[in-house]
Amino acid sequence: MKNVFFVGFLCVLSFCQVRENEEQIAADTSGFTFAFLTDIHLQPERNAATGFQQAISRVNELNPDFVITGGDLIMDALGVTYERADSLYDMYMESAKNLNMPVYNSIGNHEVYGLYEESGSDTTHTEYGKGMFESRLGKRYYSFDHKGWHFMILDAVGMTPERKYIGHIDDEQVEWITSDLANIDKSTPVVISVHIPFITSYTQLTRGTQAANGPGMVITNGTDVLKLFLPYNLRLVLQGHLHFLEDLYIDNRIHFITAGAVSGRWWQGRLTDHSEEGFLLVRASGETIDWDYVDYGWEVTAAE
Repeated sequence: MKNVFFVGFLCVLSFCQVRENEEQIAADTSGFTFAFLTDIHLQPERNAATGFQQAISRVNELNPDFVITGGDLIMDALGVTYERADSLYDMYMESAKNLNMPVYNSIGNHEVYGLYEESGSDTTHTEYGKGMFESRLGKRYYSFDHKGWHFMILDAVGMTPERKYIGHIDDEQVEWITSDLANIDKSTPVVISVHIPFITSYTQLTRGTQAANGPGMVITNGTDVLKLFLPYNLRLVLQGHLHFLEDLYIDNRIHFITAGAVSGRWWQGRLTDHSEEGFLLVRASGETIDWDYVDYGWEVTAAE
C-alpha cells in the first residue's frame, strides 16, 4: 500500500512539474526582445558605413523581434544641399535593408531637410523640413502593437520660424496621442520612442545641479504630453539625442532610458566618460522590462 501511495505521489509530482514547465514555456513565448538603435549618423565619411554594418550584424546575431531606431539616422540633412541629403537618405535605406527583422524609424533633428539657411533650401520645397523623412521612411508619428504591448513612435522635433529646431510635440500629435490611447485598454503596457528626451540628468551632471535644460535638449512641452499618459500603463520611454546612457526609473514603474549612440562620438571614438558605441537590447516579459547595452565592437583606426 505504501508503494502504491509513493508511486501515486510521484505521478502527481511529475504531473505538477510537467504542468509547471508547460506554463513556463507559455509564459516565455509571451515575452519578446527588441533592439533600440539611436544616433547612427550615417555618412560616407569616418568609416561610418562599416561601423553601422557591424552594428547591424550584431543585431542580426541577437535576432530580436524587431528594431526601433531613435532618430539622427543620418549626418545630416539640416544644413546641406538637397543632393547631399538625398544621398544620405538613400545610404541609410540601403544599409537598413540588411536588418533581418522589421524596423520602426523615429525622426531626429538631423533628418529635417534644409532647416538651416546654409542649406540653400527654400521653405516651399516639397521635401523641406520633415517632408524628406516622410517621403522616404514613412509617417513621422504612428503606433503599432506587439504581443500585448502598445508602441508609440513620436516626433519630438519642433521647427521655429527662425529656422532652428527645438524639442517639441506639436498640437496635431497631441490630438493624435489622445485618440490613439483611447483605443487601447488602460492596462496595456505602453512604450514611447522619441529622439529628443522628455527628461534627462545629463545637464545637471555635466553643468551643475542647478543648470537648466535648453529648448534643444529636452521636449519643451514634455510635462503636458506625459500627463496624457497618466491614466494609462506607460512602462518605457526610449530617448536619444544626447549620446549618453542613462536609465531614470520613475515611481517604481516607468523607465526613461536615454540610449547612448550607435555612432559614439559621431564615428570619432568614444565620448569621454560615456558609453562605447552601442545600442539597447530590451527584453519584455509580462509587464516588466530589462535591458542590456550592447557594445558591438567597433573601434576607430588610424586610417579613419
